[in-house]
Amino acid sequence: MPAPPLPGDPYRLGAHWDGSGTSFAVYSSAGAYGGSVELCLLDEVGERRVPMAVDCDIWHTYVPGARPGQGYGYRAHGPFAPGRGLRFDPTRLLLDPYARVLKPTGTRTLLPLVADTAYDWGDDRPPRHPWSRTILYETHVKGMTAQHPEVPPALRGTYAGLAHPAVTEHLTRLGVTAVELMPVHHFLSEPFLLDRDLANYWGYATIGFFAPHAAYSSAGHEGGQITDFKRMVKALHSAGLEVILDVVYNHTAEGPPDDPTLCFRGLANEIYYRLDPADPSRYLDTTGTRNTLNAGRPEVLRLIMDSLRYWVTEMHVDGFRFDLAATLARQYGYVDRLAAFFDLLYQDPVVGRVKLIAEPWDVGAPDSYQVGRFPPGWNEWNDRYRDTVRDFWRGRPAVGDLASRIAGSADLYAPERRGPDASINFATCHDGMTLTDLVTYARKHNEANGEQNRDGTDDNRSANYGVEGPTKDPAIVSVRERQRRNILATLLLSQGCTMLYGGDELGRTQGGNNNAYCQDNATSWYDWSTPTPLTDFVRRAVALQRVHPALQRTTFLTGTGNPPDITWYDRDGQPMSVARWQDPATRFLAFLLAGDRAAEPDTDVLVLLNSGADAVEFPVPGRAGAVYEVVLDTTAADGAPAASAALKAGDVCTVPARTVMVATAEVPGG
Repeated sequence: MPAPPLPGDPYRLGAHWDGSGTSFAVYSSAGAYGGSVELCLLDEVGERRVPMAVDCDIWHTYVPGARPGQGYGYRAHGPFAPGRGLRFDPTRLLLDPYARVLKPTGTRTLLPLVADTAYDWGDDRPPRHPWSRTILYETHVKGMTAQHPEVPPALRGTYAGLAHPAVTEHLTRLGVTAVELMPVHHFLSEPFLLDRDLANYWGYATIGFFAPHAAYSSAGHEGGQITDFKRMVKALHSAGLEVILDVVYNHTAEGPPDDPTLCFRGLANEIYYRLDPADPSRYLDTTGTRNTLNAGRPEVLRLIMDSLRYWVTEMHVDGFRFDLAATLARQYGYVDRLAAFFDLLYQDPVVGRVKLIAEPWDVGAPDSYQVGRFPPGWNEWNDRYRDTVRDFWRGRPAVGDLASRIAGSADLYAPERRGPDASINFATCHDGMTLTDLVTYARKHNEANGEQNRDGTDDNRSANYGVEGPTKDPAIVSVRERQRRNILATLLLSQGCTMLYGGDELGRTQGGNNNAYCQDNATSWYDWSTPTPLTDFVRRAVALQRVHPALQRTTFLTGTGNPPDITWYDRDGQPMSVARWQDPATRFLAFLLAGDRAAEPDTDVLVLLNSGADAVEFPVPGRAGAVYEVVLDTTAADGAPAASAALKAGDVCTVPARTVMVATAEVPGG
């Protein structure tokens, strides 16, 4: 009889090297159906199968002498009965869901390796910026550096490239405080993209929730990706930048049931995925990707929580942005604010202390849209902010809603006892047009994606200002460039947490493609070749937000106090009336933020927004004797005001068409 397997550690899923050998443990429901799981050790000679012991569906064994670099996988024996939701197939070598290293061995084939995770972090410390002083910069590891002239060619498109001083200095000069990285968990390209000679560029097709994506490593795929990632985090921390990961726990890269089994489907299909109760051979889909992880199962919740803790404790990241987060709250199929997912994160001593950002929706269900409904402790992407700001600057009736968004969206977040900094304000992001394309194209141009331009949401809040697409007409170019500055200025002058879309400060264009998820080429990569004054404008506007406490409030503006914390004015310099708020022709809005005497040295901040086609002669309000210095003017390419720009309360200020102006006045003492 063969010797019984050496017991591994059933309480630590994954492969863990102890210096002498490796403990392997994996969850599988195979035993419930009379089946079993084998560990498969692979090398250049072939495959050696090792039996495993089982405790409560955790299959485990210990292999003396198995060291970092050892290739392995699993074979799960059990019934293949799709009508019952079971898809065991021992002919498939399965990936370890907890693998720390995934080595690419083909287009859609990977080999898990035993990892050595040792790393000397030295004096690394998380920056821990408070939400009210956080400015996020959404970016892509490869796209930001693939064409950067100061990054050595061997490092472009990698973690090491993002850690290069030329990149960190750009970020710190901008004034941002955190990078929000598009997915870095190991992902795969979907078969339908490969059939078109395209690839998944964005990365929202995860297969390894513990493994850094290998293609972003400059240190090889045998485990160097772990060290590479840690060095990147350490370098960004040293520059005062937090690292937020965009994570995709709502679905996996395995795709629909008829796509090849890679991992979860072969270990416990009926546990990991949401099945159609009427036909368990089919998946329910609230993600638009043809499968949905079942976050109502404790086994799946454990996977998610173990992964999150790993990235915080071992990889030192500072927070997470959860893709299609509403799906994770579908414990019983509907979005439940009391779901176990929320409870686990709230109580967890590790994950509960980092930044948590929700994309507060999913797709395909009546309750998919959940903006404002996530519990305390969460921040949310606020798409109502995005849409309202776009509407105002393209001349649509939006002034009342604009005031709500500028003031922090109390209508969305106050009912849950959250402050304005719960709102992640953004005007553009990866999912849609870049800022330059937003003011250049009236419709999407996704032809290169191979779907006859049917993919991607029709962006009915874009505006082309006279001509569809690029033009050399100086008048149209001027208006478009100013509108970019207007949108960015509004974003940075609003209460809440600002998110900038990386590359917008460089004038990046995707040629009108608003769904460039499969464009791993110059369409998506940043173009660093032509300096632009827009970069200086962003620096100026960011600095303005960071230096004025009145723009970083943690409580909602109420319009009360002496003087009121905020006062809204119409084009005549009068407090906004109900009639002006409701007038669809209103294209001008001003507001005065009162500085706090207790926050010395503080200032009053006067903001003038004119989205109309005509200039406005505006009587300057303010405290008696107030003298304002104009500090931002979007008529200038870099936002710098004229040297003589000073205003006194009572003066008449000319606000040109389609312009933002900002002026500040010191708060008198006493």
